Amino acid sequence: MTTREKPIRQLMESLQERAKELNCLYRIDEVLADPATPPANVCRQVVQEIPPGWKYPDACGARIVLGACQGETDNFLETPWMLTTPVLADGAEVGALTVCYTQEKPPADDGPFLKEEQKLLNAIAQRVGFFVMRRNLRKAHESLQSAQNQSEKSENAEWNVILDFLRRTDPDLLRRITRRMINYLELAGVDEAERLLRMYISEDPVGAGRAGDNAPLRKARLRDFAPLSDEVFEIAAHRLGQDEMVTSIRSWIDEERSAFLIEVLEDQSRTFSEVAQAIERHRSLIGETGHLPSAFRKSLSAAILRRLFSDETSYLEVARDFGSLEEIYGLVDRVIHPLRGFGKLGGKSAGLFLATQLLRSAAKESELLRDIRVPRTWYVSSNAQIEFMGYNNLRDLYFRKYLDIEHVRQEYPHIIHLLKNSEFPPDLKRGLARALDDLGDQPIIVRSSSLLEDRAGSSFAGKYKSLFLPNSGTREERLDALQDAIAEVYASTFGPDPIEYRAERGLLDVHEEMGILIQQLVGRRVGKYFLPVVSGVALSHNEFRWSARIHREDGLLRLVPGLGTRAVDRIGDDYPVLIAPGQPALRVNATPDEVLKYSPRLVDVINLETSAFETVEFRHLLRECGEDFPEIQQVVSIAEENRIRKPIGLEPDIDNDELVVTFEGLIRDTPFVRQMKAILDTLRERLDGPVDVEFAHDGRYLYLLQFRAQSHTEDFAPSPIPRKSGR
Repeated sequence: MTTREKPIRQLMESLQERAKELNCLYRIDEVLADPATPPANVCRQVVQEIPPGWKYPDACGARIVLGACQGETDNFLETPWMLTTPVLADGAEVGALTVCYTQEKPPADDGPFLKEEQKLLNAIAQRVGFFVMRRNLRKAHESLQSAQNQSEKSENAEWNVILDFLRRTDPDLLRRITRRMINYLELAGVDEAERLLRMYISEDPVGAGRAGDNAPLRKARLRDFAPLSDEVFEIAAHRLGQDEMVTSIRSWIDEERSAFLIEVLEDQSRTFSEVAQAIERHRSLIGETGHLPSAFRKSLSAAILRRLFSDETSYLEVARDFGSLEEIYGLVDRVIHPLRGFGKLGGKSAGLFLATQLLRSAAKESELLRDIRVPRTWYVSSNAQIEFMGYNNLRDLYFRKYLDIEHVRQEYPHIIHLLKNSEFPPDLKRGLARALDDLGDQPIIVRSSSLLEDRAGSSFAGKYKSLFLPNSGTREERLDALQDAIAEVYASTFGPDPIEYRAERGLLDVHEEMGILIQQLVGRRVGKYFLPVVSGVALSHNEFRWSARIHREDGLLRLVPGLGTRAVDRIGDDYPVLIAPGQPALRVNATPDEVLKYSPRLVDVINLETSAFETVEFRHLLRECGEDFPEIQQVVSIAEENRIRKPIGLEPDIDNDELVVTFEGLIRDTPFVRQMKAILDTLRERLDGPVDVEFAHDGRYLYLLQFRAQSHTEDFAPSPIPRKSGR
């Protein structure tokens, strides 16, 4: 065999194995298509369809245990060469699948088994679990229908229908609901509840301690609650009323059915993929989560936020009270993650989610906050970077942070090109393609969201890359450009600036992982360019007060036309417009000469014709396509001999007027400044500390792009305006 023929043969063999696996899944789907099929028949048929999907089908045996039913192939044996995976339904283990080889075979990924075969076995187990769940739901529906029919005949109350349904389908759950109702009645001061509790607790305690002693308290024996259920709920119906009873019972049932999700979230061995599947299963099982008790909702929110975002106490204490479970469900639908690993979504994602929830909560009482928007966003979990690095055998790059900083600096350009020329694993490629299909062909921005980013005391502002993409061309070209940008953001993890920054703050030994945000770019088309009307940074504490009448709490806005890079990065060859939202009439530049000298001259845009990020002169942009800029009166003022004034009527005359960027129309004639003040005040008050926000405005709506706690370090100090430099 020639050198050229060998990889072709390996590829063909790999494709043949994948075809066998797909055929196996198709046949098993046919077996499980009807939930009315008896479990015994399912077990018997499933095990017969498994061996043909394995590499050595003649030596392969299979066994399934499903509740009281079991099935196995004639050749199944307990051998040293076995794979086993559990079958889960509604979060509970209801069985197991096992595959064996009856003879020793050549080593592969896991003993004699391919890693794809483990995935195949997991996929089969998942399908069997769905079959069990559908069957249980079918039986439950029949029982509920029967209970409702019986209720209509006997005129039972709604709560009695629910309890009758539980008696038929889940007696253990009925016992737990009965116990909770007794406790609920006791807290409500119902005398009969104490009598029932005494009936529940045995008169014969065991142990030697007494209340108040240092010895353990005596343990009382607990009786079965089942015989008490009818009496408990009759008392509850008399004392509470039907509405309160039904609400309580429903909330307790939903809480009991949600317990599996808490278990998955708190199990640190569960992968991000398993967590996402459990959250999706919970949504399908519970639907709207409004029936869950408040305390349980907080517990569930904290557990989800801890797994997705951060385990910092200061973050969780705020986020758990304002984080909407429905919003979390929608977010999880837009997370791209590998099948393995334990990633999070990173600092920028955590901050943006928290700020969004806080503002939506405050919008119920503030009209100014009701139209604040967030761009459509997809998330790539931090473990995707680990998967990407391992897939390309680049794990050694993680050790580069311990090299001399000059060595790091010299090597960094080569690392960028190395990562940009590396391949993404197939599952991540599929996820990125889904994101692009959802985001459409509007320009996008790829933002870093590392685990260390935007934390208190370590903002990493400007240390990692954010890259703009025109998102144009064929689907394949757009996907290639997106992968290229993500790889470059991954490479920035190994850059000299963040490594030096980590070393200065004692974070060098902390393992850094990079999450990613993929956001639609805020803006609109103006001629051949795409740009927002205004972008910038807002700080709730103003450390650059140019007037004694401005207080720290009046805040600071740095405004620029177009993309916000020139406000965020504070580029030295141009100037932002500075506004104190608490004192918008007090301007840093008081005279016409100062306004002309220190106004923005350049604008960052996406050129849709060349598919490139460009910096152009604002005057050039207006002369070329000012007629397509309908908000021009909000952006510019007209400079005359001794004054600068707002345009009126049909002004400005783009060809003849001397125009200067002041945002005077936006500041005076729209609610923009008041909206920004409301955002800063709300976030500062809810978080009990200064905050920093990035934003953009497309002429119609104000968009929140990024949020973090404001640092008191030089990272967030606005660059001084040089009074002596030329324009």
